[in-house]
Amino acid sequence: MNNQQTKLRAIIICAIFAALTGILAQVEIPLPLVPISGQTLAVGLTATIIGSRLGAISMICYTILGAVGLPVFAGFSGGAHILVGPTGGYIFGFIVAAFFTGIILEKTKFNIPMAMVANTVGMIITLLIGMIQLKYVANLSWNQAFAGGVTPFIVVGLIKAFLASWIGIVARKRLVQANLIKNAKKVAA
Repeated sequence: MNNQQTKLRAIIICAIFAALTGILAQVEIPLPLVPISGQTLAVGLTATIIGSRLGAISMICYTILGAVGLPVFAGFSGGAHILVGPTGGYIFGFIVAAFFTGIILEKTKFNIPMAMVANTVGMIITLLIGMIQLKYVANLSWNQAFAGGVTPFIVVGLIKAFLASWIGIVARKRLVQANLIKNAKKVAA
């Protein structure tokens, strides 16, 4: 495959995973301060399947699509005001989380136990960045920001980390076998 085809494939893969994130963002359970949505599941799946670089680029694309007003954020919302609002830190956290989740897998092994570790780290990163912005934008104390922006999401986050790990490794293995994505490291299920 030549360089142009490789770049085009990377662009298409990033677009697919940005779209997947926008779709899963619409699966939502409302809570008082910050709703639970499928966005973080999509972030974990993205990083587990396509790794750090393309995973982070996909989340940057997703963030830009939402920033310009496309309704890809939770609740079919969009616009730069979301990014500077109380929940915007979580969206910025997706970029960092995808990168570090992918890096952990690239440096170790693409298997379910390592994916669970990587996705748990990604969840923590997302929650911490989200909590920091929530604290400052909503003018909360650290305890209030932690109680409203982290605590309600820990159990659900671990469930999503497991799902992203299991589904992501199985999907990655199939995509590598079909030669649709390249195998940076040996995939072990």
